[in-house]
Amino acid sequence: MSERIAAPHVGAPDPEKRTAPILEETDERYPELAQQADELAVCHFNGVAYRRGDYVCSGDELLRCQDGLWLRQGSCDPVNP
Repeated sequence: MSERIAAPHVGAPDPEKRTAPILEETDERYPELAQQADELAVCHFNGVAYRRGDYVCSGDELLRCQDGLWLRQGSCDPVNP
Protein backbone atom coordinates (compact mmCIF):
# COMPACT_ATOMS: atom_id res chain seq x y z
CA MET A 1 0.00 0.00 0.00
CA SER A 2 1.68 3.18 -1.12
CA GLU A 3 -0.38 5.73 0.84
CA ARG A 4 -0.19 6.11 4.62
CA ILE A 5 -3.37 5.30 6.48
CA ALA A 6 -3.78 6.57 10.03
CA ALA A 7 -4.89 3.52 11.97
CA PRO A 8 -4.94 2.89 15.71
CA HIS A 9 -2.48 0.32 17.01
CA VAL A 10 -4.56 -2.37 18.73
CA GLY A 11 -1.88 -4.90 19.63
CA ALA A 12 -2.18 -8.64 19.15
CA PRO A 13 -5.55 -10.42 19.30
CA ASP A 14 -6.39 -11.41 22.88
CA PRO A 15 -7.99 -14.89 22.93
CA GLU A 16 -10.03 -13.82 25.98
CA LYS A 17 -11.71 -10.96 24.10
CA ARG A 18 -14.00 -10.89 21.08
CA THR A 19 -12.07 -10.51 17.81
CA ALA A 20 -13.46 -11.08 14.31
CA PRO A 21 -11.59 -13.52 12.04
CA ILE A 22 -8.56 -12.10 10.22
CA LEU A 23 -8.34 -13.25 6.59
CA GLU A 24 -7.00 -12.54 3.13
CA GLU A 25 -9.69 -11.81 0.52
CA THR A 26 -8.25 -14.77 -1.37
CA ASP A 27 -8.71 -17.10 1.63
CA GLU A 28 -10.98 -19.98 0.62
CA ARG A 29 -13.01 -19.46 3.83
CA TYR A 30 -13.69 -15.77 3.03
CA PRO A 31 -16.94 -16.18 1.02
CA GLU A 32 -18.50 -18.49 3.62
CA LEU A 33 -17.45 -16.41 6.62
CA ALA A 34 -18.45 -13.14 4.91
CA GLN A 35 -21.89 -14.56 4.19
CA GLN A 36 -22.30 -15.61 7.84
CA ALA A 37 -21.13 -12.20 9.11
CA ASP A 38 -22.74 -10.08 6.35
CA GLU A 39 -25.38 -8.60 8.61
CA LEU A 40 -22.67 -7.27 10.92
CA ALA A 41 -21.88 -3.62 10.36
CA VAL A 42 -18.91 -3.84 12.73
CA CYS A 43 -15.76 -5.86 13.34
CA HIS A 44 -14.57 -6.51 16.86
CA PHE A 45 -10.94 -6.44 17.88
CA ASN A 46 -10.12 -7.27 21.48
CA GLY A 47 -13.69 -6.44 22.49
CA VAL A 48 -13.82 -3.05 20.74
CA ALA A 49 -16.22 -2.53 17.82
CA TYR A 50 -14.99 -0.86 14.62
CA ARG A 51 -17.17 0.25 11.72
CA ARG A 52 -17.09 -1.17 8.21
CA GLY A 53 -14.17 0.43 6.38
CA ASP A 54 -12.15 1.22 9.53
CA TYR A 55 -8.47 0.28 9.65
CA VAL A 56 -6.39 -0.95 12.58
CA CYS A 57 -2.76 -1.99 13.01
CA SER A 58 -2.15 -5.28 14.76
CA GLY A 59 1.59 -5.54 15.19
CA ASP A 60 2.93 -4.46 11.80
CA GLU A 61 -0.15 -5.75 9.93
CA LEU A 62 -2.74 -3.32 8.50
CA LEU A 63 -6.29 -4.68 8.75
CA ARG A 64 -9.54 -3.31 7.25
CA CYS A 65 -13.01 -4.09 8.60
CA GLN A 66 -15.32 -5.52 5.95
CA ASP A 67 -18.52 -7.51 6.41
CA GLY A 68 -17.74 -8.35 10.03
CA LEU A 69 -14.28 -9.72 9.14
CA TRP A 70 -10.77 -8.25 9.24
CA LEU A 71 -9.00 -8.31 5.88
CA ARG A 72 -5.22 -8.01 5.62
CA GLN A 73 -4.30 -4.91 3.63
CA GLY A 74 -0.55 -4.71 3.97
CA SER A 75 1.92 -3.41 6.49
CA CYS A 76 1.77 -0.75 9.18
CA ASP A 77 5.56 -0.70 9.29
CA PRO A 78 6.63 2.75 8.01
CA VAL A 79 9.98 1.31 6.85
CA ASN A 80 8.38 -1.55 4.86
CA PRO A 81 4.93 -0.37 3.73
